[in-house]
Amino acid sequence: MERLFDLDLQLLADATLTAISVFVLFLLASYLLFNPARELLKKRQDKIKDDIDTANKDKEDAAALKADYDAKIKDIQKESEEILSEARKKAKANEAQIIAEAKEEANRIIKNAENEALLEKQRAYDEMKQEMISIASLMAGKVVAQSIDTTIQESLIEETLKEVGDKTWQS
Repeated sequence: MERLFDLDLQLLADATLTAISVFVLFLLASYLLFNPARELLKKRQDKIKDDIDTANKDKEDAAALKADYDAKIKDIQKESEEILSEARKKAKANEAQIIAEAKEEANRIIKNAENEALLEKQRAYDEMKQEMISIASLMAGKVVAQSIDTTIQESLIEETLKEVGDKTWQS
């Protein structure tokens, strides 16, 4: 009877030799092919992990910079508001100073005008007084003619002026 498998010593030696050869080839392939492939994959994995870490770090840095710039923008806005507020205060102070100076100038002009009017009134009063004196002299001269001397004539004029009063000349 013939067997399906012919298990003889030669077959076992060939099978063992083939198994050893396959194992040696596997070790050699593992050393020459699999290890470099594993190292390549490991390097690639590390590079990807480093890229992800760098991206996360850059993202955090960008977020920190954004927060910093936002804070600076807020500070700049506050500072600009303070500058505008200060400028408004200075403008109001300048406005108040200009108004005060204008009022002072107006008061000075009014006072000068009042003084001039007073001087003009005094001048007119003096002229009118002189005119009244001369008119009174002429009247007295005609009435009395030449019988009264000059001292009596001057006393009569002063008396007439007192009777008429200062108020009449001023109105």
